[in-house]
Amino acid sequence: MNTAAPLRTLGRVALPGIRAAGALTLVLARTLRHLPHLSGRECLRSLVLYGYQSLPLTLGVGTLAGATVVLQAGIYAERFGARQYLGWAGGYAVLWEFGPLLLGLVMAGRVGARNAAELALLKTNGQLEGLRGISLDPFRYLVAPRVVASAVAITCLATLTYFVAALWETVAAYFALGLPARVFLGSFADMLRPNDVLGSLLKTAVFGTAIALVSTAAGLAAQGGARGVGRAAAAAVVFGCASIFALDFLITPLLARWLT
Repeated sequence: MNTAAPLRTLGRVALPGIRAAGALTLVLARTLRHLPHLSGRECLRSLVLYGYQSLPLTLGVGTLAGATVVLQAGIYAERFGARQYLGWAGGYAVLWEFGPLLLGLVMAGRVGARNAAELALLKTNGQLEGLRGISLDPFRYLVAPRVVASAVAITCLATLTYFVAALWETVAAYFALGLPARVFLGSFADMLRPNDVLGSLLKTAVFGTAIALVSTAAGLAAQGGARGVGRAAAAAVVFGCASIFALDFLITPLLARWLT
């Protein structure tokens, strides 16, 4: 009986995960190392690219999240005679779960795929090596600013998303359920606490950082020309979404315990 076979199988399964964890840790460590010396121009360009140019998509996410949550919560509010708590229920669902999760998944496709594809193109074309050839650190001038800017942009976009979602929740509650705006907003303001907003922003910041790290690691690992660029973009979306679900499962109870 070959006793080494189970160990080989375990190694084949575990090795890709260990490599991925190592790549993410390396990207994070190098980004933190270069924080005091980031290229301001590249940071600003990346903020415009990942933040400002994502505004229309963010408005769409806020609209969808707000209207959908109110319509779904309204079913149970009508069933149990709790219409006066609809504002709190809708706001809590958007802030703590539906809003961060939906925004994170959309940004994994929008920001993560774009960042990974651009970095993969720079690597496969030899431009990153060219910077090293003239004694410039590509991580400092190109990579680290993208990581920081994408994480900051997603966190800032979350604030706008929640505001738009609250607005559309009020509109949907009035036209679909006949609930006056003052009742909806009164429940929203009276029962939601500042810690609820803080928790949602912290969760979105974690999601944004994960998207930035995963997409950067995928882009820097690209090989094989145009196919490598496509594989890097696909990997950034798939693993970015998977990391969001995993982090949501892990940090939601921790934040709820810490902020209550």
